[in-house]
Amino acid sequence: MKAVIQRVSKASVSINQQEVGKIDQGLVILLGVHEKDTQEDVDYLVKKIVKMRIFEDEQGKMNCSIEQIQGQILSISQFTLLADTKKGNRPSFIAAARPESAIALYESFNKGIEENGIHVETGQFGADMAVSLVNDGPVTIVIDSQSK
Repeated sequence: MKAVIQRVSKASVSINQQEVGKIDQGLVILLGVHEKDTQEDVDYLVKKIVKMRIFEDEQGKMNCSIEQIQGQILSISQFTLLADTKKGNRPSFIAAARPESAIALYESFNKGIEENGIHVETGQFGADMAVSLVNDGPVTIVIDSQSK
């Protein structure tokens, strides 16, 4: 499971020009589910993201977690994070999980975040989405559960 995590001051997601999710200060998470991912990968990422200290404290140091600042998360499913670009010019997405298992793990990820008291907004799995965000920092971190 691969997560691209961006610290934002605000973000939103729209489908067909209709806003379906919106947050203020927090994180935008683009989540790609690998064909070999399991609930263990979900649990690893949830724990890591909830506790990750990437928000500034009073001294301006990255010392606070999303829990501590009472931030929000905009979670976006993005299978293209699993692109293989080794051969040719067209990416292969063969490593991405099939939709049935990817949806279940994506929903489990969002539920796990919410169970930690963090509000989660989402896009729609499989839809063409327009994601707007204002990076804060910018701070962008990539976590791959396969590299733990």
